Amino acid sequence: MATTLIENIGVLATGEIGVAPLRDTCLTVEDGVVAAVGSVPARPDRVLDAAGLTVIPGLVDGHVHPSFGEWTPAQDTIGWIGNYAQGGTTTMVSAGELHVPGLPLDELTPALVVSLAHTSRATSGRLRPSGVKLHAGTVLLVPGMKEAHFDQLVAAEVHQAKFIFYDWRRLGDGEAQDYVRWARERNITVKIHSGGVSRSGSSRIAGHEVVTAVGADVVAHISGGPIPMPDEEIIGVIDDLPGCAVEVCSSMNYRATTVVTGQLLRAGRLDRLTLGTDTPGGTGVIPRGMLRNVCFLASVCGVPPADAVACATGVTASRHRMSAGVLREGMPADLVVLGPVEGSQAADGLESFALGDLPGLSAVFVDGSPLFVGRSAQTPPPRRLARWTHGG
Repeated sequence: MATTLIENIGVLATGEIGVAPLRDTCLTVEDGVVAAVGSVPARPDRVLDAAGLTVIPGLVDGHVHPSFGEWTPAQDTIGWIGNYAQGGTTTMVSAGELHVPGLPLDELTPALVVSLAHTSRATSGRLRPSGVKLHAGTVLLVPGMKEAHFDQLVAAEVHQAKFIFYDWRRLGDGEAQDYVRWARERNITVKIHSGGVSRSGSSRIAGHEVVTAVGADVVAHISGGPIPMPDEEIIGVIDDLPGCAVEVCSSMNYRATTVVTGQLLRAGRLDRLTLGTDTPGGTGVIPRGMLRNVCFLASVCGVPPADAVACATGVTASRHRMSAGVLREGMPADLVVLGPVEGSQAADGLESFALGDLPGLSAVFVDGSPLFVGRSAQTPPPRRLARWTHGG
């Protein structure tokens, strides 16, 4: 078994809410998974000196809109996923392939949405573009679907579903609730577009009445995507659906995000807060979007920086039923090495987030394999750089 030792880690955040960061530690990787934290193997095949920098789990972007591989028609941009990897994102969750050119958003049928999810899962979803784990193929839920359609989705290994173009005039007939039940019975996570209309103008407004009646697993961009529901409705959703996750995205209404995080902090329920970028889209392509989310939570919203990292990693992964985002034994070795850039007053990467300073990245690993070591193409370099000292 190939063994990699990452030594001289100044601070390590595990990606778990409420778990204190580890200091002056090391991490061992064997065959793509974390083998140990804090103990040194006898003869590692390669050794990375982390140069006293901070190690966090790879960021999990819970809301992306892929279309075809690394091309996005929303911004006519190629290579966007690789640029996000340079910003520390190692896992992405599709919130629907709804930017496919020619997709008739006002005339979607059950057969079309199931086939689109199947095709996306079987193409973009198997590429691992630029090394990133892209969970593509999210079905767009529309009226008229039958339980057999959900069986077809399971057969196609589709594990995510989303309400966005659903006709909420049908809210009282029980169909949407059937969809949620059928999905949960098949281990499919259901997300619901909340707030005002999106860039397409074809989405449906969904406030407290709709969101609480449906009872999905994840409330997408509750603080705006880009327009949120009123503050009292945001608080009502958080209080009335205690089991659901609520999502904050880079396309947020910043003021509303303070409302969301304040309510969760008061309840001691940061384990419900998931993060995403909601890109590519009208907000653009944001390679450092997840880093910016963590900075905003830690520097403006009062979220402890290690918990802000956990929201961007372990919480987002677990709420989408994925094994990622936590640095503990047996978990995938997806990780980021980062630290303060020259000129920052921060002493380490977590302090950078707390100050609102974007850190510089010096390495990103996916399943124990480096996407790069040295410096990122999308951030300034940290004060010190990680480097191979043996076998790299």
